[in-house]
Amino acid sequence: MQKTHNIFPKLTLVGAGPGDPDLLTIKGFKALAEADVILFDALANEELLKYASKHAELISVGKRAGKHSMKQDEINQLIVKKAFQRGHVVRLKGGDPFIFGRGYEEIDYAEAFGIETVVIPGISSFYSVPELQKIPVTARGTNESFWVVTGTTAAGELSKDIIHAAQSSATVIILMGMHKLAEIAAVFSSNNKQDTPVAIIQNGSLPNEKAGYSTIESMVTMAKEQQLSNPAIIIIGEVVRLGRNSHLFEQLASLKTEQGWK
Repeated sequence: MQKTHNIFPKLTLVGAGPGDPDLLTIKGFKALAEADVILFDALANEELLKYASKHAELISVGKRAGKHSMKQDEINQLIVKKAFQRGHVVRLKGGDPFIFGRGYEEIDYAEAFGIETVVIPGISSFYSVPELQKIPVTARGTNESFWVVTGTTAAGELSKDIIHAAQSSATVIILMGMHKLAEIAAVFSSNNKQDTPVAIIQNGSLPNEKAGYSTIESMVTMAKEQQLSNPAIIIIGEVVRLGRNSHLFEQLASLKTEQGWK
């Protein structure tokens, strides 16, 4: 693809963070202000677009499970096209561009056309959303490691890594797993983890954030009763007991027998 005279094509991947626009990095803010084109995801808070310059072209390429407005190949091609036409393209992606995103595919494609690429990391929901609930991903004397796993593979199946994670003493953080709650509960229960505490946090870091607490055994019922849905993350492990709403978790757990949760 031929570049326009005096246009220097560049791609910058910017991690938008977990949702709260104030959690964008300063470097990410500067990139938005300098961009000629901004391609933004559905999970990137659109309030961040107010930091764009007046001349910037703003294009939604939002993707959600089952509701893809643009295929990844089309996004890749659009990045290259706009970089040669306009110059600096910022790809604004929810969370961090390289954590269960397709950021590497985008820079790899752009670099094949000789386009300069830069990555600006973002604050990932996997640790920031639990932290905002005062749930530590690791805590001395409680756990020694953590797993971050996608709940649903590209083929729409439960990740086999969850089976391995359930066998460990690690904190397990599951992204994109809300449609697999029953399967996740079955895997952990088969490893005698039915009493392990769970937190499910929807719209983490935003004003409409919702959080539910239970055990593996009652997780599915709790999520239905509290109407928790995507976008949400699931935190499984003893660290959940340390969170700011641990008292709520204890109350909910004590009601398990009384209400007949299964």
